[in-house]
Amino acid sequence: EPSKVVSEIQADFLPMLSQKYPSISTALDGGSADEQSALVSLLQGFFFALFTIYALMAIPLKSYSQPLIIMSVIPFGMIGALFGHFILGLNMSILSLCGIVALAGVVVNDSLILVDFVNRARAEGHSIIKAAVDSGCYRFRAIILTSLTTFVGLVPILLEKSLQAQIVIPMAASLAFGILFSTVVTLILVPLLYIILDDIKRVSSRFYQWWWQPKAESEAIVEVEQPSN
Repeated sequence: EPSKVVSEIQADFLPMLSQKYPSISTALDGGSADEQSALVSLLQGFFFALFTIYALMAIPLKSYSQPLIIMSVIPFGMIGALFGHFILGLNMSILSLCGIVALAGVVVNDSLILVDFVNRARAEGHSIIKAAVDSGCYRFRAIILTSLTTFVGLVPILLEKSLQAQIVIPMAASLAFGILFSTVVTLILVPLLYIILDDIKRVSSRFYQWWWQPKAESEAIVEVEQPSN
């Protein structure tokens, strides 16, 4: 495997060569240099995509925190992608990372459905606990069917044995198993995070009232007691 050979050379052979010949300099070239350059560009595009996803959700939701809840499933989608590579015996490649980047924009759909349901239920007067529980119950079928149909649609690519299809199998594995794994996590994690976020806001509000209001009242009393010129 080329990447394994390059890493072994950098870890074992090059340090020994530098000790023996201190004036020598080494650098990657060819396919290895192109791979590192592509990896840097891919990471830059990935963070830009995350910021864009956050902005696109923050504007309609009118919240800075709820998009973070929705995007919390992205790391679990990555774990699912790695697990899928392990099951299929595949090695991570640039195309695997491309699949993970695409996965970041797909796995948020289920979380967005849950958060939107909770917001609507709370607007109708339901308690946050009931709204969070009902979101998983009433949106369970839609979320499961959406994820399963996407996974099943990618299965023929994963099972393809032709040489032409081998190059896209890592990308399909990242998408298929990432979606499948993140769906299970979404149904449990997102409602819990929504409740936790509400608790944090409530505690923060009480702390603000306890910390700032007495100060503001004392300052107002001092201003009133000061004699006017």
